[in-house]
Amino acid sequence: MTRYIVVASGKGGVGKTTIAANLAVALAMFGKRTAVIDTDIVMANLEIILGLRNPPVALIDVLSGRLNIKDIMYEGPEGVKIIPAGITLDGFSEQNMEMLKASIKEIPKNIEILVIDAPAGRDASMVMDEGQEVLIVTIPQVSSISDALKMKILAEKMGGKTIGVVLNMVENRAREVTIEEVENTIDSNVISIIPSDDKVKEALAYEMPFVVRYPESRPSREILRLAAGLIGKDYHPPESIFSRITDFIVGLRNGKV
Repeated sequence: MTRYIVVASGKGGVGKTTIAANLAVALAMFGKRTAVIDTDIVMANLEIILGLRNPPVALIDVLSGRLNIKDIMYEGPEGVKIIPAGITLDGFSEQNMEMLKASIKEIPKNIEILVIDAPAGRDASMVMDEGQEVLIVTIPQVSSISDALKMKILAEKMGGKTIGVVLNMVENRAREVTIEEVENTIDSNVISIIPSDDKVKEALAYEMPFVVRYPESRPSREILRLAAGLIGKDYHPPESIFSRITDFIVGLRNGKV
């Protein structure tokens, strides 16, 4: 039975698609048969991050009824299957929204985990469904945290289960919202803290996931830690001050410290 993990954010610009792409690749690196789907048919860019250029067919061909979802799956880094969105300026209609949800459920049975890169904001409701797990991506800024709370409420209204918050682009500066404030506001645990790092931007310039281009970088270690936690595996990256702090915080939140 396929496991559905929706990566969502209350607003754009928080690195949601980058997290979704790298998480999917990390899960594949741990041996899981993983696919990742870009459901933003207006502002699609997942395929760019994963190095897939100009795919001839995409999700819009499924929504138009021309193809099935298995016909638009491409091989990506580490064996992850990529389901690109394609681009249309028309956006979602009620009809293709229902077709999208139906198509997601028709993912091939050999796929163990489907990572769903949801559109930012309330359009995420168009892909959310009963029984899905939801990861909320945010950054340590007040406005972003407020929007993340709205996303959690929306996800639960649609029948999803919020499994945690990914705090992205963390610089550990005094101006940032603290972990405790994030958790108290959103009422959900921060299960991953991704540091701000130029390696993320550099990997994007090479059109590669940073977990592949820079596997020893701090963001890569944290994404691998997140992926391992989601599938119940142990992961012990090379220790650094940042990773020890992250271990302590996540362990404290999970009652292990």
